[in-house]
Amino acid sequence: MHTVVLGTSGTTADDVLAVARGNARVELSPEALDGIATSRAIVDALAAKPDPVYGVSTGFGALAVMHIGPELRAQLQRSIVRSHAAGMGPRVEREVVRALMFLRLKTLASGRTGVRPVVAETMARILNAGITPVVREYGSLGCSGDLAPLSHCALTLMGEGEAEGPDGVVRPSAELLAAHGIEPVELREKEGLALLNGTDGMLGMLLMACADLGALFTAADITAAMSLEGLLGTDRVLAPELHAIRPHPGQAASADNMLRVLAGSALTGHFQEDEAPRVQDAYSVRCAPQVAGAGRDTLAHARLVADRELASAVDNPVVLPDGRVESNGNFHGAPVAYVLDFLAVAAADLGSIAERRTDRLLDKNRSHGLPPFLAGDPGVDSGLMIAQYTQAALVSENKRLAVPASADSIPSSAMQEDHVSMGWSAARKLRHAIDNLTRIIAVELVAASRAIELRELTGDELVAAPATRSVVQAARGAGVSGPGPDRFLAPDLAAAEAFVRSGGLVEAAEKVTGPLA
Repeated sequence: MHTVVLGTSGTTADDVLAVARGNARVELSPEALDGIATSRAIVDALAAKPDPVYGVSTGFGALAVMHIGPELRAQLQRSIVRSHAAGMGPRVEREVVRALMFLRLKTLASGRTGVRPVVAETMARILNAGITPVVREYGSLGCSGDLAPLSHCALTLMGEGEAEGPDGVVRPSAELLAAHGIEPVELREKEGLALLNGTDGMLGMLLMACADLGALFTAADITAAMSLEGLLGTDRVLAPELHAIRPHPGQAASADNMLRVLAGSALTGHFQEDEAPRVQDAYSVRCAPQVAGAGRDTLAHARLVADRELASAVDNPVVLPDGRVESNGNFHGAPVAYVLDFLAVAAADLGSIAERRTDRLLDKNRSHGLPPFLAGDPGVDSGLMIAQYTQAALVSENKRLAVPASADSIPSSAMQEDHVSMGWSAARKLRHAIDNLTRIIAVELVAASRAIELRELTGDELVAAPATRSVVQAARGAGVSGPGPDRFLAPDLAAAEAFVRSGGLVEAAEKVTGPLA
């Protein structure tokens, strides 16, 4: 099994994905443990002094003015975890919780939080045991960290609350820790606060969203190329010299993908004899690289922000290399929240243009010779009429999900925390939007593959590109049916969704084209 070592080098997005989705083991390097111990010694020295230090000998948030004596400081740390573990709603996905915990552990390993080594070591053991705290949907405002989600994780560290075991069964955390020989942690000065103050949840979801959207942009280029073929469109608009004069890198990458998928097609560039020749295709076909390309460039910016946040040590207060312990505002999630919202806009627009191509394939007045709704016997059969309704509903929801969460702020903690990022909410809605986008692309795949097969049935000369033929054949093998009489359609759509989600669509095209961007 793959192992991720914290402390020897920078943490990467692949490390986070390996732990969150691949159950990779986590280890703390000797250097990391030494750094943790060094910063802890600074906190211990401050705790012994009479001067108040936030998070060490004071209350929290609006209660930071209250001094806490040595005899109550362990209780103070337990209390912040218990009181802040106030999440509500449905459970958050296992991969999100694992990313959340791993990223908090990464910050603990930075030697900037002042916890004892045992705290970091116990968190690593919990991850490696496959124990996943129960975290609820609501409770983070994306400022002062993802407080409630991280508190539910810290609760498990203390042997309290509930968690899911490696067998998928939810049990009391104390039982799961005991079953794996893990001692609960008795938190001391600063440690409860250090476990809660981070952008880890929203960052983990951003990293997973970037990976998922990267794959979906490639998939969307393939289905756009297939729709272009089904509509007998022209591939001349994909010529590299046209995109070189508007040098957006994402646009060039999408155009190149489409051109490679369409190589060898006998379906492109045809115009129906019984209508006025088309000199250019509709925007949803002709401008596919411009829209998908803009999304790719948005994704590149989001990855840059994610990499910067991965290189950060987010806590308040923070232990600096010169021994100072300083309050700060680095827990504010604005940088992450903004790009999460930006990606939701890109996902909504990519789905919107895909749906327009699907609708064009189904409309006999705009499909250039295809049967209405790609039906077997139009009138008796409805074909893909309602599949487009489903796609349209998904597109409409993604437009609602594109409304930015980060434009909102609700004051909290008696106006001490008077401006928040709502980054957690931005991340949650982006995950939903990506799921919807996967389904939208799947519907375009169903329509475009059926259109291509219907074209090929009309004459030997109308042969699709080798890459698109590979996709159609792989989709049929994955349970996506082709043209014919009406059938129970939901299983076809589910099979198409699974085909896209698994990477099968891209893999089938790349068997012919080689790696696509």
